[in-house]
Amino acid sequence: MSPEAARKGRRCTILGMRVDELDYASVLTQIRHWASEQFSRYVCISTVHMIMESHDEPEFRAIVNGADLVAADGIPVIWISRCLGLKRQNRVFAPEVTLRLCEMAAQEGIPVGFYGSTPEVVADLRRNITQRFRTLAVPFCNSPPFRPLTHQEDDEIVTMINRSGIRILFVGLGCPKQERWMKEHHGRVSATMLGVGWAFDVLAGRSKTAPIWIQNIGMEWFYRLVLNPKKLWRRHLKHNPRFVILALRQLLRHLPHNPDMEKRA
Repeated sequence: MSPEAARKGRRCTILGMRVDELDYASVLTQIRHWASEQFSRYVCISTVHMIMESHDEPEFRAIVNGADLVAADGIPVIWISRCLGLKRQNRVFAPEVTLRLCEMAAQEGIPVGFYGSTPEVVADLRRNITQRFRTLAVPFCNSPPFRPLTHQEDDEIVTMINRSGIRILFVGLGCPKQERWMKEHHGRVSATMLGVGWAFDVLAGRSKTAPIWIQNIGMEWFYRLVLNPKKLWRRHLKHNPRFVILALRQLLRHLPHNPDMEKRA
């Protein structure tokens, strides 16, 4: 799949934010192509949180809608995508797609890098990944300070990334920071960037994913909230109720117009 083909693929819009019809195979195929050519690209992996941040902030919505791929991670996002016509929509779970891309990279000699989180998390992540995929080259790992970087510091980071020769860069700064960072560095970083956020904690062994049955009923957010209420309660209280109301309103507008129903009413 070429970059042009990716941009012309099937997609829908949820509360103004674009979501592409994808699965693991199509994502891996596309990123393999970009990595082989050393294209500068960025990939967003959408959740309810991202959709609501996009709904609330037009500038952020433009960043996501301008991405080279927008995959669906959250189960509610997948359900709504299918209702809006993407019948083949599948989940692209950030920790899982990170593992699959690392496996592919190890097999094909594609160097990868990790940028974000804390030094401790990144160190554990790198150790776990390289133990699992022995031939994987990880020449770049960096955990930036939580404060904004100076222009000089940012230029130094970009130079380090490009000199390392990586072709795929996993970005774990959290939404919406990581998407803004990828947009700002699109064209400057000579690699495909994926915003995978929480995947850093999961693959470092610092956080747990929900059991499959909880994921399948769309309640993973509640599982994570129970495990980490102090960090997540504000986000879920702000976003989740509004998402349900606004998404249902969009789905009702999307229902096919039926004159017979109006006559019977």
